[in-house]
Amino acid sequence: MPTLLEALEEKYGMEPDEKEEHVEEEVLVSIFVPKLPPRQSTPQLLILNDCNIDRAGEPEDLKKKCRIVKELDLAQNKLNNWNEVFVILSHMPRVEFVNLSLNHLTGPIQKPPVTKMDHLRNLVLNNTKLEWCSVEKLLRLLPALEELHLSLNEYTHVLIDTVNPTERSNSERGSTDEGSSQGTATDASSNNNTHDGSATSQTKERKEVEEETPYASCSCSTSSAEPQQRTDAEEPPPLQTDPHGGVRKLHLTGNYISEWGEICRIGRVFPQLEALVLADCPLRYVESLKPTDPQGNESEEESHKYFQNLKLLNLSNAKIDSWEDIDRLAEFPSLCNVRLQYWPLWARTDSTTEHERRQLLIARLPNISILNGGDTIGAVEREDAERSFIRHYLDKPDAERPRRYYELIGVHGQLDPLVNIDLRPERKVKVRFTFEDKAIERTVDVNRTVSDLKSRLERLFDVPAARMRLYYVDQDFRDLQGLEEMKYPHKVLYSYNIRSGDEIIIERKVKS
Repeated sequence: MPTLLEALEEKYGMEPDEKEEHVEEEVLVSIFVPKLPPRQSTPQLLILNDCNIDRAGEPEDLKKKCRIVKELDLAQNKLNNWNEVFVILSHMPRVEFVNLSLNHLTGPIQKPPVTKMDHLRNLVLNNTKLEWCSVEKLLRLLPALEELHLSLNEYTHVLIDTVNPTERSNSERGSTDEGSSQGTATDASSNNNTHDGSATSQTKERKEVEEETPYASCSCSTSSAEPQQRTDAEEPPPLQTDPHGGVRKLHLTGNYISEWGEICRIGRVFPQLEALVLADCPLRYVESLKPTDPQGNESEEESHKYFQNLKLLNLSNAKIDSWEDIDRLAEFPSLCNVRLQYWPLWARTDSTTEHERRQLLIARLPNISILNGGDTIGAVEREDAERSFIRHYLDKPDAERPRRYYELIGVHGQLDPLVNIDLRPERKVKVRFTFEDKAIERTVDVNRTVSDLKSRLERLFDVPAARMRLYYVDQDFRDLQGLEEMKYPHKVLYSYNIRSGDEIIIERKVKS
């Protein structure tokens, strides 16, 4: 399999030493000539996906060729060692975007040749099966990271957090082991003292330990692709990490995370998060689990607590089946753009049309300006939606009315139901048919044609349809308008404006 350098030279041309052949000893005319032809120079956007690359290549040549690269796409190659990835990136000091999707980069991460990559802002690691311990180490190496893609990595849990799992387990163990020995009590006291110390000293001590411990000691594993067979007890505790204040966008599409409590860990790790994509994740609700204090008392935790800056949230194809979760989304203080498509809730909603469903969502989400990728919601559309929402619940009992209904009553007042006016013409009318001295009243479907009407009348009056003439008489304009012959066989009856009470006269054609 080729190295990155070999794939680069195969795609973009000559080797570094060949440049000297293009230098003339004597220049008689001074003109501008690029150092390298465009085909033989490395671009700032370097795309080498699906080239079977498994390692970096000669460092010096790689450094010469890739020093200006800003965007690197290595998706769908054979990279499986983070050391090779770090070697590649160490020779690209300006790189801002890296796509490593579909490389088997689970980890662990050894100590890299560079301590930090200060320019890398966008990292795509979709379908790499990357372990959470490797995510935690990458976050320390990428202080400028703004956008992170971790889709299709088969996560069932988020095994990264800002809470120290050791301290949590010690506090839980201390609350249950009341009858423990003196030595155990001393250990618990020591742990409590550590917890009460300064956060700065804790972080310093943790980093000193990490520097002494090889990166390869990471032992966490990715979640299985069959979440039904896994339980919370089988998952290791989440890793402790410092909050990363730079990440603004996170993509977790197509993972198996089903609990909002797991998503809250993401909010703690990325406090400045503005866009969170959870499409195709089987989330069942937007509600945190109620945490328990050392005394065993449950405390209420708001679902939006850790997402104060979140502006965009994609929950398409979630398993949410409750309007209460929509109301919880309305509590996110900065949220203005949501995608809520293909929920089980829509299959059983009372609304029968896409327009009615959109109105219900707009009315329940007062701060949302973009819904499901549509146009910006204007003031007129929002007012119409809120009025429609009030009328939707007018006939419902109080127990079924949401809190938002009463909020909107305070804005728009108590509204009357809309009058249902049907402007469609009558489909069936009662008409008087007269033939010579015989008169019969029958109900007629006005969507039928004159020809069809004749074929039905021939059974009533014993007159062949081919020998029949029909004359329409409007009851209101009998004296002014007279008779109107219905002589076009394919003309539809409603085009004559036939109403109940009108008359149709039948005559037999005279043989000539």
